[in-house]
Amino acid sequence: MPDSDHGNLNIGARGLRFHLTERGPEAGRPVLCLHGVTQTAHSWDEFAGAAAGHGYRVLCLDQRGHGDSDWAADGDYSRAAQADDIAAVIEALGLETPVVVAMSMGGLNAMTWASRHSSAPAALVLVDISPEVRSEGVSAIRDFIQANDVLPKFDDFVERAHAFNTRRSLDNIRSRLAHNLKRTDDGQWTWKYDPVLRNPTGIGEIASLWDDIGRIACPTLAVKGGESDVVSDEAVARLVSTIPDCTAVEIAGAGHSVMGDRPEEFASAVLEFLSRRLAG
Repeated sequence: MPDSDHGNLNIGARGLRFHLTERGPEAGRPVLCLHGVTQTAHSWDEFAGAAAGHGYRVLCLDQRGHGDSDWAADGDYSRAAQADDIAAVIEALGLETPVVVAMSMGGLNAMTWASRHSSAPAALVLVDISPEVRSEGVSAIRDFIQANDVLPKFDDFVERAHAFNTRRSLDNIRSRLAHNLKRTDDGQWTWKYDPVLRNPTGIGEIASLWDDIGRIACPTLAVKGGESDVVSDEAVARLVSTIPDCTAVEIAGAGHSVMGDRPEEFASAVLEFLSRRLAG
């Protein structure tokens, strides 16, 4: 059984301990949120609050190697392994036909899972991701991840993150990094996530997902950041034409991390989609 502590859950699945945050009524329709590479469950804090306010039970997962979840002892962060994690977490929590909202790496994992015949999501929201990504955006993320990962002060990381994404306020970044950084033995600061993730190649090739996602059988929303350098308009159009029941929306003024850059607009678009497609 999961242990609950003030909106935090810890469950065992597939030999790992997974941490989740939880918001909203226990009887509400479950929404499982999956973050991007090197992020945490708290990437969804604003959306979780908004969705909980509409009666959803929002569960945000620290995926393996991230946040307060266990690192993979074998270093396996492949899409297949993480899709297996999704299935195991859903089973451990006893969730029936959850909505899955997933960004970037989490979106690739979600597409892999949702393409399986054994999966039964009520709806899928893919945030700024497709089986085709732009090299310039991926390179920028890789450069940020691979920069010096030990700094003297917490605010050194805040300043670096703000320089990388000036759309966010310093307060917003501080609140996110409070869950993504830890002290070293000598009093400096470093990331919580598994260092293996600093070279995010383990997820493997993704182009084969184009052949798989035609099996996704639930209503799907593709959300693109209007200023994203990761996903192109053409890739989103191909998502819409490949997934049988897929529509798209673009959030103006948002980059790759749409839900953090424009949280109110993101929540409004997703909740309107869910209200329209899951009514009754």
